[in-house]
Amino acid sequence: MNNNEQTPDLTDLQILVVEDEAPIALQLEDMLTELGAAVVGPASRVRQALQLLQEQTVDAAVLDLNIAGELVYPVAEALENKGLPYIFATGYGVSGLAEPYRSRTVLQKPFSRRELLRAIREVLPRP
Repeated sequence: MNNNEQTPDLTDLQILVVEDEAPIALQLEDMLTELGAAVVGPASRVRQALQLLQEQTVDAAVLDLNIAGELVYPVAEALENKGLPYIFATGYGVSGLAEPYRSRTVLQKPFSRRELLRAIREVLPRP
C-alpha cells in the first residue's frame, strides 16, 4: 500500500483556522487547501472566530492558543458545545494549555503538512 492510500486527504471538509499571525495563517491555509479542505477564515480574533462558527459550516478547527493577546478557549468551548473536533497549533506546546485542554491534540509550531494532516485525522470521527 502506498502512502497516498494510507493517508486520505481532507477533501470536502470545512476547517476553521484561528491564527493571528498573517504569514502563519497563509501557510496553514495553503497546507489545508493542498490537502483538499476548504478553509473557513482565517480568523485573527476570537470574536471573529466565534462569529464565523455561528455563520458558516465547520467540520473541524485549527486553533492558535494566543490570538492577539486573547486566549482561544472561548472558541474551543463553542466547538465542544457543537460536538466539533479541533486541534491546537501553538508554539507553547501542551504545557502552555490550561488543564482541561491538556488532553487535546497539540501541533507544535513549526509543523509540516504531514504533521498537520496527522493531527487533524487524529481528531476526526472515524467513518
